Amino acid sequence: MLHLDLPTAAELIDLATGRTDIAVSLFLPTTPVSLETDADRILLKNLTREGIARLQTAGADPRRLAALAEELDDLIDDHAFWRYQAHGLAIYATPDNLRTFRVPNVLEPLVAVSDRFHLKPLLRSITFCNACYVLALADCGVHLIEVAADLPADEVKVVGMPKDLASSVEEAGRADLSHSGRLAGAEGDKVRLRQYARTVDSALRGLLAGSDIPLVLASGAALGAIYRSVNTYPHLVAQGVPDTPERRTAEELAAAARRVLGGLYREQLAKWTALYTQRATEGRATTDIAQAARAATCGAVQSLLVDRDQPLHGTVGETDGAVTFADDPGAGTDGVIDEIARRVLSSGGQVLSVPQADLPGGQPLAAILRYAI
Repeated sequence: MLHLDLPTAAELIDLATGRTDIAVSLFLPTTPVSLETDADRILLKNLTREGIARLQTAGADPRRLAALAEELDDLIDDHAFWRYQAHGLAIYATPDNLRTFRVPNVLEPLVAVSDRFHLKPLLRSITFCNACYVLALADCGVHLIEVAADLPADEVKVVGMPKDLASSVEEAGRADLSHSGRLAGAEGDKVRLRQYARTVDSALRGLLAGSDIPLVLASGAALGAIYRSVNTYPHLVAQGVPDTPERRTAEELAAAARRVLGGLYREQLAKWTALYTQRATEGRATTDIAQAARAATCGAVQSLLVDRDQPLHGTVGETDGAVTFADDPGAGTDGVIDEIARRVLSSGGQVLSVPQADLPGGQPLAAILRYAI
């Protein structure tokens, strides 16, 4: 299965606001197949070597560089860590601390060095998680299926998950279900279904605790409605997979779930675009990089859409937000858009990373402002 640990909102803001003398951001594709990670570790070693060389050229303190290299070398040599991976790995390292985030999408190899972290590749994973779980729930059985972008659907074994409705009711014991006196006829069926649904929800808590991966429900209408009424996982998707799941294979359920995820993304983007269009008529929206940088610097950006792929090298003035472009990346010049996004996050704004085709006018960014400037 994929092993994901996407950053929480608090962690993302912490990454965005952190400043230090040396900050290295590394991104690489990884494989969830534990026996095939040697190539990933070699790639990280090469990226580390590139980052250290760039810092040496920039005149970084050799003692601090030695501490940074030691932390990254320890990660490369950590066999247990490499046993559990997803499709992409983001690493944020300083001489004093190292954080990793395993993401569901493939990341292009990249190293950025500065006094702050490079966020845009990670933002893409947060904007649209192209992985999910499918809960296939029926009277005759329940299964949790993991869905990733380019891997076969895989059933996940869940500790405490009931085998089916009959075994769930049997385990609870008839005495526990009879106190209300409602076990006769259709009302009794509802009691049993609700108890079954609660048992399933309880079993999922241990696996999904702290996660924000979407959960797509595949179930018949009656049982599906009952499960939604007792569900405690906040990321259960409103749209489910219709029809009873026992009529579909795991791959068919995964394909249906991917369509649900695609619909979620299109719906999110459509709402954002509609608000952008409205705000543009009020002078509260822009695709101009210089204007967006100034607005982000003074905390005026409510929401920002950025091109997930196009790099814009340069710097953004600390106090006035003035943009200075650079031809090539270097220490401190690894991303104008990244720096704008950082300032939006720091002021409590929202940042979404999307393909350029989904941006208004195909521009590198688009911003909705809190007020006209």
